[in-house]
Amino acid sequence: MTAGNNGASTPEDEDPFGYLYADGQQAGATPPRQGGYGYPGPAAAQPGVPRTSYNQVRTVGERQYGQVPQQAPYAHQPAPQYAAPETYPGGAPTRQVPVPPPGGGHGGGGHGSGRGRGPNTKGLLIAAVAVVAVVVIGIAAALATSGGDDNENPQAQGTAPADQVKPSDEPSKNTEESPAAELPKQDAATLQLGAPAALAKDVKGAEGADGAYVTGFNQVGASVTWQATIEQAGDYRLYVRYAIPAKDANATLTVNGKANTNPIGLKNFIGSSDANLEKNWQTTWAPVTLQKGKNELKLSCEAGNQCDAVLDWLEVRHG
Repeated sequence: MTAGNNGASTPEDEDPFGYLYADGQQAGATPPRQGGYGYPGPAAAQPGVPRTSYNQVRTVGERQYGQVPQQAPYAHQPAPQYAAPETYPGGAPTRQVPVPPPGGGHGGGGHGSGRGRGPNTKGLLIAAVAVVAVVVIGIAAALATSGGDDNENPQAQGTAPADQVKPSDEPSKNTEESPAAELPKQDAATLQLGAPAALAKDVKGAEGADGAYVTGFNQVGASVTWQATIEQAGDYRLYVRYAIPAKDANATLTVNGKANTNPIGLKNFIGSSDANLEKNWQTTWAPVTLQKGKNELKLSCEAGNQCDAVLDWLEVRHG
């Protein structure tokens, strides 16, 4: 459009959809052709004839703005980032991997009957056991740590710190027990003898000094007397070592002037059948009640006793 030239028609007649209306058709609007929307397209350029209109209506989609013409694609070459090595010149050849037959084992052709390699159940089991062990160790460590907290709080255990403990009004007692007093033991050969009792060394096996023992006890009136010192009064046992000619014997026991109701038995506890005294040494005991200090212990052969025995030693022991 130039000065003095308003175009082919007035603006109201430039409705692109004028051909759809009766008045537009009367004005000469026609369906779209080369110019689009029913209006004449641009006239062919003629030499020396100036352009009378800049209105170049085109069909929708005909005009293109700033589009770069597409280049011809390469000869079917894939993008480098997706190209496989074998697509390049000199690339590694493709290797076909055979698919194992279903359920196949060792050997080719599907003839093997072995089982396929399954999951490593042994390794899984070991891993599970290790996890359980770690959990157990962690729980034990937690319990041990929590148990130590009580030691830091004395009041939680019903005890108080040392600075809160009141001094005792009573003197402390020595809780250490005194060693047990040694009880007396005496060789029969060193005791006071009552006739016809006498010393002898003929029979071997006596434990007294120089192997001495008391013999001649098998007669009424024979006796041995011992003055034993006891540090604490109480009930004790009097042990006697003796030998007999493989038959039972007995004697009367008197403590501090009082004879026991029952005689002390000098029996054949070992069940020997050999009358040799050397093979029949044995030990017996009888209960006694002793007082603190000196106590007189007497063994005697009284009427009614069977006293065929020899005596080695006497000893007081705890009951």
